[in-house]
This record gives sequence, structure tokens and C-alpha cells, in this order.
Amino acid sequence: MDKVPVGTFQVWDYIVFACLFVVSSGIGVFFAIKERKNDSSSEFLVGGRQMTCGPVALSLTASFMSAVTVIGAPADVYRFGASYIIFGFAYTLMVILTAELFLPVFYRSGITSTYEYLELRFCKPVRIAATLIYMVQTIVYTGVVVYAPALALNQVTQFNLWGAIFATGIVCTFYCTLGGLKAVVWSDAFQMVVMVAGFLIVLIQGSYKNGGISTAWSTAEAGGRLNVFDFDPNPLRRHTFWTVTVGGMFTWLGIYGVNQSTIQRCISCKTENHARWALYLNLLGLLVILFCAVVSGLIMYALYANCDPWTAGYVSAPDQLMPYFVLDILGNFPGLPGLFVACAFSGTLSTVAASINALATVTYEDFVSQCWRDLSNRTATWISKALCVVFGVACTSMAVAASYMGSIVQAALSIHGMCGGPMLGLFSLGILFPFTNSKGAAGGLIVGSALSFWVGVGAFIHPAPDTNTRPLPLSTENCSIVNHTAPLITQTPLIMMTLPKRCVVSRSVLIDSWYSMSYLYYSTVGFLGTVIMGLLITLLTGPTKPQELKPWLIRPVCDLFCFCSEKYRRMFWCGVRHEEEKVVRHPVYSLRGTQKSRKKQSYEMQKETYVNTCFVPDIDKVQLKQL
Repeated sequence: MDKVPVGTFQVWDYIVFACLFVVSSGIGVFFAIKERKNDSSSEFLVGGRQMTCGPVALSLTASFMSAVTVIGAPADVYRFGASYIIFGFAYTLMVILTAELFLPVFYRSGITSTYEYLELRFCKPVRIAATLIYMVQTIVYTGVVVYAPALALNQVTQFNLWGAIFATGIVCTFYCTLGGLKAVVWSDAFQMVVMVAGFLIVLIQGSYKNGGISTAWSTAEAGGRLNVFDFDPNPLRRHTFWTVTVGGMFTWLGIYGVNQSTIQRCISCKTENHARWALYLNLLGLLVILFCAVVSGLIMYALYANCDPWTAGYVSAPDQLMPYFVLDILGNFPGLPGLFVACAFSGTLSTVAASINALATVTYEDFVSQCWRDLSNRTATWISKALCVVFGVACTSMAVAASYMGSIVQAALSIHGMCGGPMLGLFSLGILFPFTNSKGAAGGLIVGSALSFWVGVGAFIHPAPDTNTRPLPLSTENCSIVNHTAPLITQTPLIMMTLPKRCVVSRSVLIDSWYSMSYLYYSTVGFLGTVIMGLLITLLTGPTKPQELKPWLIRPVCDLFCFCSEKYRRMFWCGVRHEEEKVVRHPVYSLRGTQKSRKKQSYEMQKETYVNTCFVPDIDKVQLKQL
């Protein structure tokens, strides 16, 4: 490290990077031509509900792992150690709960927008409120997901910032508008392959630069990066086993298990079993990407154990460490740095495309189709495509606005967690608690959102002290050129204990407790606030009568356990007669076309739902024809 700049993008890097956009756009063109005769909105928004589990699983993984993860997770491991791997437990719990609790209800209800469920279960105002929250949260988050990695790459590689932002927005809008959900899913599958390839190149060359993986492992162990399991129950600690497992589960479940982007791809599958398998295969992909990100962070630390680029001033922020590392080890191989940038932007493209498609879907289903119920197939499809363009422009504009936000970008990235908890609580009230009424749902959503935003915004204004975050020490001992304003060794996390009392800033109890809570618990706070307040309001205003509930809108958890007897199952059903479930489509479900085709579609969907969900185990063919 005899000079600060480690290299810049070359012609081959731009060519490799451009191929990502060309192939993604080509997939959109392919499906636009292939499906030109299928002009229904169902085909455009949910792929005709004929997707298979493999592509959907790859799509879910790619969109879940945004560029913030590809660039940010290795930097987190570099600074705080490999405890990030514990997120694997959170991912596992998240996928299991999504597949067994939430997915069956959404799939069997025959809905297209997840927020449609809220009107069926509660009332229309709750549906509209939840939809608006989701739209604002998704547009803001998507804009930051585009801007943040583009800025980090620009500052290290001199990669054109605005070119990357506008190219991302234009390409995603292009193939979403042309090919609909099928183009999104298959583009995501391709981008997932690019992500894995980029990580593998970094792992192989990084291990070689360190003299082998065993040497890198020994260096990371000596630097304290392999102390993974910390069972301290203190909720103020940033990453412990409990904060990552419990808090991480609620955080990701709130933005995954009841998120329109995820559920929309699951309900596009042929059968419920296909959708469930897609989620479990997606878990395998999540664990692979997580493992690659953590090992990349350890290898990066091993290379810079005695010369930290951040402390030395070679980079100005931790999120620039991974791009700097890639140029350092791959700068002499034309095209390979471009492959990693393509890896990072594959996550961005997947996230943006999924967001645009999901936003178009909820807007059409929750607003447009409710105002104009007699739209033809062609009109509905063109409106859906127009909405993709509108939200593509909105997300790109939000990325431009993020450049003027400064430190607010960090707050915007936390919106997902602060909104996800109350949303998870709202859907849980409807799916898991049969007696919850609409007043309880509305009141719970308000209280849960207030609590999660209170703690989240307060933590942004008053950051937690290093005694809670506990970053590990970094050294610049062997740097050839060091920023003279930086110390040779970073100050240890316990430096506050050695400062004179006059230098210690006074902090209130509220700041040192409530605002210092681990960021992973924001979603948990919102979830608990929503559920507890929702149940209290329900008890005060009178519970919902069991006979007023459609059985398929409730998920009886006791049915998941085979050791529960019929007597106890009925007791936990709370009066809802699940044994009398029939395959009847709810009245809000939109069917397009002539009266004859609608009858045929209705019969086929009822028949398919019966086969998938086995509502009535002893039904015969005569009874099936009578449905």
C-alpha cells in the first residue's frame, strides 16, 4: 500500500458492467414479445399465477440482498466481527414463519395485493392506511438503495455516479414495463447468478492475496473478529445472539413475511406447495450470500489488519471499504472490478425492479380497480404499465433527492425497520387473533407506528455510545502514507472511561436507555406495540363474532402441531368453524373479460384452490361440480 489510490475503472470494467443492463433489458424485451397475446392484468402483475418455485426462489434472494448488503455487510464484519453470521438464524426463523403462517392465508384468499386482505379482515380505511404507508416507505427506501452504493462506488472507483443512478432507474422501469412480473423474476434469477459470481471472484483472489484462507482465518482470529456468540441479554448492545436472532427475525419478517414484493411473487406460483418450496429454496440462497459476505469481510480485515484504509484516510466512510478492497486485489485484472460492481448493482436492480412492480400492483388493486371496476383487459394492462413508469420515475427521483439529504440517508434506511414492525403486528392481529376487530387494528397500527418511530428517530438524533456498539480496534501501524490527522491506532471502545469528567457529555436516562436500544429491536417495539394495543382496544370495544369471519382469513396455529387433539384444536379456533371451510372467492377479487369467461375462470380458480389447500378433505366429484 505505497499509494492511496488503488486504481480506477477501465474500459473492460465498463463493458462488463454494461452487459448486466443489456441482458436485464433483453429479458424484458423477450417476455414482452413472448406474452404479447396475453393482455390481462393478471398476466402482467402476477405472471398468470403459473410461475415455478426455482425462478421465484432466485428472484426472492436477489431482491432481498440489495447492494447495501453486498457492500455494507462485509464492512460491518470488518469493523464489528463475524457475529453478523448469526443473521442466518434470523433468516431461518423468518422464512419458516412466512411459509407456515402468512403465505397460506395470502395464497388461499386469492388476493393480488396483500393489503386487500386487510379490507377483507377489518375494513377499508385500515387497508388504505397500510397501503399508503407501504408506498411512502418503499419509494424512500428504494431511492436510497440506488443512491447509497452508487455514491460509495463513485468515491472509490470514480465510477460515474449519475450515470449509474439514471441507468438503474431507466433499465428497471424498461423491463418492468415491458415484461411485467415474469421479466422481473427471470431478470432477478440472472442477477442472482452475477452476485454469486462476483463474490466468488473476491473470495478467491482475496484468499490468494492473504496467502491462503487459513492465514486469513488466523489473522481474523488474532484480531478478535471470530468471537461470534455473545449471549449478553442486554437490549442496548448492538449485536448479540439475542438482538440478532430475535430482533433480526422481527425486522426481516416485517419487511419480508407481509411485504407486497415478497408475497406477490409467492402467489404467482402454480400451487401453494410451489410457493412454499420457493421460500425454502430462497432460504438456501440467503444463507449462501450471507456466508460469502461474512467471509469477504474477514478476508478484507486480514489484508488490512495492520493498515486500515478508513483510519488512514484512504477512504472517507466504512461503506467505501469493500469497493476499495476490490480495486486493490482485482485492479490488475481488467473486467473483474466491473464484475464486482455488476454484483453490487445486481442487488440494486433486483430491489428496484421488485419495488416498482409491487408499487404498481398495490396502486392498481387498492385504488384504480376500486374506482373503475369495469375496465377491459387491455385497459387494465396499459394502466399497470403506466404505473410502472410512474413509480420508476418516482424511485429514480428519490435517488436524486437522497444526494441532498446528507445524514438523513441513514434515517431513510431505517424506515423499513420502523414501518415493518407495525405492519407485521397489523397482519398478525388479523391472521393469528380471530377476535380482533377493526378498531383494535387501527388503534394498534397508530400506537405501534408512534413507538417505533419514536425510538428510531430518537436514536438517529442521539446515537448510541461505543460502549453499546463496541467496534473492534483497527491499526494503521504499517501504512506507508498516513493521514497525519489520524492516530496510528484507532481509539478503543472504552476510551470514554479514561477521559476527564469535564470531557464527558451528560446524557439523560432516556437517551442512554430507550434511544440506545439496538436498532434491530425497532421492529420488535413496533410489533409489540401494535399487537398489545390492538388486543386491548378489542377487549374494550367488543371482540369480533366468530360467525362473521371467513375461515380462510385466519391461520389456526394449533393445526401446525400434530400432537394437538381435535378437542384442543377446536378450543383454540375461538369459535371459527374451520371444519366447514368452503372454496368461495371473496367479492373483491377482480376477474376481467366476458361473463362466460369470468364463470370459467371462477370455476377453474375454485377448483385449483381446492386442490392446493385441501379445504374439504372428504369432498367427492359430485360436490366439487356443485361449487
